[in-house]
Amino acid sequence: MKPTHIEHIGIAVKNLEVSIPLFEKLLGTVCYSIEEVADQFVKTAFFRVGQTKIELLESTDPNGVISTFIDKRGEGIHHIAFATDNVDQALLDAKENGFRLIDRVSRKGADGMNIGFLNPRNTNGILVEFCSKD
Repeated sequence: MKPTHIEHIGIAVKNLEVSIPLFEKLLGTVCYSIEEVADQFVKTAFFRVGQTKIELLESTDPNGVISTFIDKRGEGIHHIAFATDNVDQALLDAKENGFRLIDRVSRKGADGMNIGFLNPRNTNGILVEFCSKD
């Protein structure tokens, strides 16, 4: 299954209150959505840039994935997400093509999306996410 476009780029930040105004100024647009994804221990903020979105990710848990990422690498690009028609099919296709999966089936993510991640160990260290709307 081929992605249709880059859905969003996820950026790990320490503090949304500091980062949202910075990105509003940088991108010349306003943040259109802030939400917490409790089961992923993250709070997100979204910006539109054409057809692509920028997602800021702040950890809600000091032991969460985003906190761990920032501790190891600092703030910055965390993942790239590709839009697909069907995340489950994209994950299956990726597995059949030899990619390791983090998610075997899709799960609910932020901004009303179904999501699934590939393991960055065989994507040149890049965390890749597939996304689709319900």
